[in-house]
Amino acid sequence: MHSHLWHPYTQAKTAPPPLKVKSAQGAWLELDDGRRLLDCISSWWVNLHGHTHPKIAAAIYEQAKRLEQVIFAGFTHDPAEQLAEKLLQKLPDQFNRVFYSDNGSTAVEVALKMAYQYWVNRGQPRQTLIAFEGAYHGDTVGTMAVGGRSIFSQVFADWLFEVEYLPFPGTYLGDTSAPTREAETIQQLQDKLEQFPERYVGVVIEPLIQGAGGMQICRPEFLQALRRVTAEVNLPLIFDEVMTGFGRTGDWFACIKAAVQPDIICLSKGITGGFLPLAVTVCTEQIYDAFYSDDPLKTLYHGHSYTANPIGCAAGLASWELMFENEPNFKSMEAKHLHHIDSLQTHPKLKNFRVCGTIAAMDLVTPDEPGYLNQISLEIRQRSIERGVLLRPLGNVLYLMPPYCITDEELALAYQTIEQIVD
Repeated sequence: MHSHLWHPYTQAKTAPPPLKVKSAQGAWLELDDGRRLLDCISSWWVNLHGHTHPKIAAAIYEQAKRLEQVIFAGFTHDPAEQLAEKLLQKLPDQFNRVFYSDNGSTAVEVALKMAYQYWVNRGQPRQTLIAFEGAYHGDTVGTMAVGGRSIFSQVFADWLFEVEYLPFPGTYLGDTSAPTREAETIQQLQDKLEQFPERYVGVVIEPLIQGAGGMQICRPEFLQALRRVTAEVNLPLIFDEVMTGFGRTGDWFACIKAAVQPDIICLSKGITGGFLPLAVTVCTEQIYDAFYSDDPLKTLYHGHSYTANPIGCAAGLASWELMFENEPNFKSMEAKHLHHIDSLQTHPKLKNFRVCGTIAAMDLVTPDEPGYLNQISLEIRQRSIERGVLLRPLGNVLYLMPPYCITDEELALAYQTIEQIVD
């Protein structure tokens, strides 16, 4: 391990030395010792179209020759305007405003501020957010607060503001009890809103899939019911699509696949195809109007040095064009996952298979307590690397989230590796 580097989510004293990556192309990473790894997690879910895609690289190069950076307060530029227009063409019709930031946690943080100040600016201040058990929304203080309490946030528990949680009605293939659990959660939400109609700022959820919380999947019907209840009382609904956006769920966005129109959407990860940090928080005109005022105190005082960085926006535009080319791939991958899972469903060491679009997940049966600290993840990671495949389980949850360029043969290799390891 390099003497000057501090790696994320890593206990340096006990972790094995990090692997040094020399280059990458398509779905493959090449290490400095010559080994190649099939990137089955899209390098932490950001790489949509394959590594070092020449179209995005060329867009970055051309933009860098024209304008690399400019303050976005009081200025604008073509890449930011064009990317905003492209996004709004695909998102549900009521979205009209795009706020740029630089990563997923920040996109959610902005959304929380928007929802909170929305009520303040209307002269109806509220204090409490509603979130879901098992959620993960980021590592900034606000996003830790609305995430489910876990090892990611427990050290900072005294810093976090109070949030009320609802059960997340996760489901899996063959599960028949999901509608009952969904109804129970919706009833809990209705009880809260009836008992304290002026307490709540909004509801924040990862639509269709909870990511770092264990790839738990809910049905579109649940999100539709959630929208009906929140809309009845004009309560802002925030969709954290940092992971689920840009094709991951098998459609362009989870809100489209679920046929739900929230009030605020957070996007990042795949927005530049894995090339550069960039994020957006998109909201309706109704949210924006609460800030549009002659009163300077109604301004959303939030920003970043690299807000709407022109090079990042240029990468986003190139990635957006590739989304159209890869649409058949991200829309057909769910069927491919289901085909491979069919042969694993009777395996005694695997259970709770679930698939949504390009994402497949399953639980490993181990004698240890399930969860992020289950040590089976370290063994699976090492054994998969020995076989030339990059897997990074979330504790005992094994998942695949490959780039859209992965071939049928490469996807088959990933599943063969899983079967060899669990055997």
